[in-house]
Amino acid sequence: MQLKNLNNLLNTWGKYVVQQSRTYLSKSRKNNTKKLYDSLDYEILTSDKFVSLTFLMEQYGMYVDQGVKGANPNIIDEWTKGRRKGIQKAPNSPFSYKTKYPPSQPLSEWAKSRNFRLRDEKGRFTKGNYKSIGYVLSKFIYAQGIAPSLFFTKAYNNSIKRYADELANSLGDDFITNLR
Repeated sequence: MQLKNLNNLLNTWGKYVVQQSRTYLSKSRKNNTKKLYDSLDYEILTSDKFVSLTFLMEQYGMYVDQGVKGANPNIIDEWTKGRRKGIQKAPNSPFSYKTKYPPSQPLSEWAKSRNFRLRDEKGRFTKGNYKSIGYVLSKFIYAQGIAPSLFFTKAYNNSIKRYADELANSLGDDFITNLR
């Protein structure tokens, strides 16, 4: 069965979702290395029995999109001696930290690229290296989690609203064409 209209629609749909996802990702400020941005793509698979549209991205893109639930945000109070109340950044995420901390080395490199510095209670810069900053960030991420950006979820949900009617029409057109 020839599904020319459906394939054209799926191609347009895939381009739209990738373009919108890239836009949302850029606006979310979670696009530090552009590796995730460049990895966003789609693939259309066709056979005699099915047609599928699959979206592709780096594996960690799921965590950036959905966020990661922290292990216990209340331990932030213990670490910071009551200065900061701990909050759960991704309470509805399917992913969570349980026992392992995130690696501190990539966080150290990220802090260095952003020129982070440690400060004391009065806001003055204090001694400390990027290795210690990475360790502190790791502890905070473990406790509170990572906030979701929903860069892909928003784009996909908007695309369903935009292309749902066209999907039914293109399937109907292809069905009628194949009957002739």
